[in-house]
Amino acid sequence: MTDTDTPKLSRSRAGKSSNWKKPVAIAVAAAAVVAALGYGYASPYIALNHLKQAADARDAASLSEYVDYPALRASLKQQAGEMLQRRIQAEHSSNPLLLFGAVIGSALIGPLVDAYATPEGVAALLNGMPPTGKPGEQPAAPPPAPPAENAPPSAPPSGASAEAPANPGALAEPAQAQPRSQATAGYRSINEFAVTWQRSAHSERYAAILERHGLFSWKLAAVELNEPDSGSGANTPN
Repeated sequence: MTDTDTPKLSRSRAGKSSNWKKPVAIAVAAAAVVAALGYGYASPYIALNHLKQAADARDAASLSEYVDYPALRASLKQQAGEMLQRRIQAEHSSNPLLLFGAVIGSALIGPLVDAYATPEGVAALLNGMPPTGKPGEQPAAPPPAPPAENAPPSAPPSGASAEAPANPGALAEPAQAQPRSQATAGYRSINEFAVTWQRSAHSERYAAILERHGLFSWKLAAVELNEPDSGSGANTPN
């Protein structure tokens, strides 16, 4: 091999090396873009999960990362006021006592907003227990966790009789449990994500609105309250 062949051989090897590096770089870049898009799409679901965990734990420090409290307070005040206004209009009455009660109710919306713009209020909102618009209302406590399916039956207290109850049919009738809220979640726009709860086809329906903050961050910023239908069910909530 002559000295003139050496540069040609080096260039040939460099060309082969660049030939396989370029497709690898393109594949890595494409994988990174796909991963970023996937994480971006899932980011509100991830934020919602962290938000609910922090709310159930009453972790105020963590909640502040996922709740825009000024925006939530403004939304609660507006929604509670609109609910009260709809109730006044539904009465179709000029009874001064009703109007006087409405004025008092408007003055007491502030305490309701203060009660729900808290870790306890956020926990109630995320567990299917929204405010009903009643003045002075306090957030309901979240329901207890359901018992494990394979949990052993609890032992009777000491001294309790092991005999069957006088009415055997009493055990055959299960306790009347409250219906659980059905929740759906999804994008409304590229910067807005909504979680909607509804107990049945014609019961109360409301939504918690998360808004984008930055590229992958989301915060609870608003609620939408809708009263249950009072008709026969012909009109479904919008």
